[in-house]
Amino acid sequence: MTRRNLFAALSCGLFGAGLTVSGMIDTVKVQGWLDIFGDWNPTLAFVLGGAMLPMAIAWRHAAKRTASVLGTPLPERPAPRLGHNLVLGSFLFGGGWGLAGLSPGPSLASAAFGGTGGIIFLLSMIAGMFAAPAMRTRIDRIAEA
Repeated sequence: MTRRNLFAALSCGLFGAGLTVSGMIDTVKVQGWLDIFGDWNPTLAFVLGGAMLPMAIAWRHAAKRTASVLGTPLPERPAPRLGHNLVLGSFLFGGGWGLAGLSPGPSLASAAFGGTGGIIFLLSMIAGMFAAPAMRTRIDRIAEA
């Protein structure tokens, strides 16, 4: 196994363990977090808050680097810009997360042991990924007009 594959496997394992321990693969818990006007479950606030500190440190550290730990060049940071792609993508992501209680990472775990609902969500997400480039082209044309 190459060093890159080993690092990827370790990263995936750590990410999956974090999702499991934090409860992010429990759709009822996630939907409870998003239901602020109903039976709100604030426990995921600790998960999200706890993720912000290490990411803030990682972003500051990465800003000083030109290559990753494995030597791969890092791309330039994009200019911060609020455009229709960001707004529409955020809307679709949030809608899917709220309706299903899953996001891309937890959906992989859910497909393994979440029954048919997890598999249907994963297949729908993959179909959306294949449809996205054509839809983005259409939306960009509409936005330019």
